[in-house]
Amino acid sequence: MSQIHTHQHDAIIVGAGGAGLMAALYASKKSNVAVVSKLYPTRSHTGAAQGGISAALGNVEEDNWEWHAFDTVKGSDYLADQDAVDVLCKEAIDAVIELEHMGLPFDRFPNGKISQRRFGGHTNNETKKPVQRACHAADRTGHMILQTLYQQCIKNKVNFFDEYHVVDLIRVGNAVAGVIAVDVATGDFHIFHGKAVMFATGGWGRCWEVTSNAHSLTGDGAAICFRRGVPMEDMEFFQFHPTGIFKLGILITEGVRGEGGILLNGKGERFMEKYAPTIKDLASRDVVSRAIFLELRDGNGINGQNYVHLDVTPKTVNKYFELAGESRRITREDIEQKLPDIADFTRTYLGIDPVEEPMPIQPTAHYAMGGIPTDVDARVLADAQGNIITGLYAAGEVACVSVHGANRLGTNSLVDLVVFGRRAGMHIAENVPHMELLPLPKDAAASVITEFERLRTSKGKHKPYQLRQRMQKTMTDNVGVFRTEESMNAALAELKQLREEYMGNITIDDKGRIFNTDLLEAWELGCLLELAEVTAYAARNRQESRGGHAREDYPNRDDENWLKHSFCQKDDDQFRLDYKPVTILRYQPKERVY
Repeated sequence: MSQIHTHQHDAIIVGAGGAGLMAALYASKKSNVAVVSKLYPTRSHTGAAQGGISAALGNVEEDNWEWHAFDTVKGSDYLADQDAVDVLCKEAIDAVIELEHMGLPFDRFPNGKISQRRFGGHTNNETKKPVQRACHAADRTGHMILQTLYQQCIKNKVNFFDEYHVVDLIRVGNAVAGVIAVDVATGDFHIFHGKAVMFATGGWGRCWEVTSNAHSLTGDGAAICFRRGVPMEDMEFFQFHPTGIFKLGILITEGVRGEGGILLNGKGERFMEKYAPTIKDLASRDVVSRAIFLELRDGNGINGQNYVHLDVTPKTVNKYFELAGESRRITREDIEQKLPDIADFTRTYLGIDPVEEPMPIQPTAHYAMGGIPTDVDARVLADAQGNIITGLYAAGEVACVSVHGANRLGTNSLVDLVVFGRRAGMHIAENVPHMELLPLPKDAAASVITEFERLRTSKGKHKPYQLRQRMQKTMTDNVGVFRTEESMNAALAELKQLREEYMGNITIDDKGRIFNTDLLEAWELGCLLELAEVTAYAARNRQESRGGHAREDYPNRDDENWLKHSFCQKDDDQFRLDYKPVTILRYQPKERVY
């Protein structure tokens, strides 16, 4: 058995992406904070966010936070909680200005103000035309947020435990006492004992075959909480970003379309004119992804293959600007300056120069709208009735405060990170000094150590990668852009079989303890299987189409029966669903028109 070490801190932040670092920065002003991350912080997946972070600064044209809020609610297909959306959009302005004051190198307009670009679903609510709202640092905005916040945390003497993989939550009744982690380098187990725990561990796009998510995004935080009795909210809603590089899934930022890029099918048609005649290529992500899927299903892929083109070449884009009567033009210099990483990706992975040739793209599994349910201070909810689990917090993609509803607007992920990460940190800072440090249960790490020993010493016939491939295929085929009851029943049957094989018939090659990534990946597979099953179960039970959840057997949105959030828990190996009403304030649900 591995050794067990114990550390004590006021607050333990699990995950070192944007939400975790922002929370740590604020919490550290009044408490002793430990950030525990399975990655070095600047390798966190926030760094992959490219195109921008929206705030209604109005630096180039009229804008206001209420327009941003309406676009967010409309984009969510009216499932977002409008009180939380107001918090998100109002506080986005201060959060972006604060990041600038911390030193984040935003691009600038000639007048010195932060540069803003167009992004899908963001509009002037009076003219209905796209509005320039996304603040950006070239096409590496998330990377710059990570670097800036990490530097601030170092300055503030936050304690970092890098490459410590959190694998369990210590619950004591309706409160928490810490987490258990594996030191990747040694294989030893560490207990982090604290008054408050916050999960900021990202999503689980690796449940699907083609994804924009890094290999590290395996839903650890959500699965750990789910196993410890925390419900998962709105798991049926998973976003497929319309523009992933064909076969690879690497994201091509929406900023390409914000700069003027257009989508073309195999006939050379700008097909988004059919699906979103007003806003065209800048419709919300669920609309564009379904449009691409339908074009491919109708045989309109490029040369009969399973992709369409995203074209940002000046010769094509400027032609469409002229047809639309717009005076703006795009040049090679614009692409090299504003989209340098995208140009590098396509040249490296595809051998395509985006200045000269269109890029082959297809929808890619991208973002979880659902997750650990929280209130606007990032406190985790114990149930659909709104009861709180004392000392437990979550923010970022792993959390569901429900500002994204059934479909997230582009750039709102980074807004979510900084706004609710900051609110979590503030709440921790104010409350932790008055909280009690609960005693650790006897043998707190025993169950998770037993599970790791089972995985390390098992002698079954299935390798983790084989089960993972089967899971990804069934989720792609059956719980993808479009779903039916029949397809989701098939997915649930296969996932149940995979779960049984995982529990009783698996083996790994590396039987050691030191830097055993084989063992850790096997454990991560268990998290993915758990979340895939919850997703398929919640999706099968929602008998309507809304946002990222599109059912061909229930093609219409049903506000009368389904304008509500789902809460899924597991009791004695059986799933149980409960529901909570959506908070409606100013914006009554109506048909979305783009």
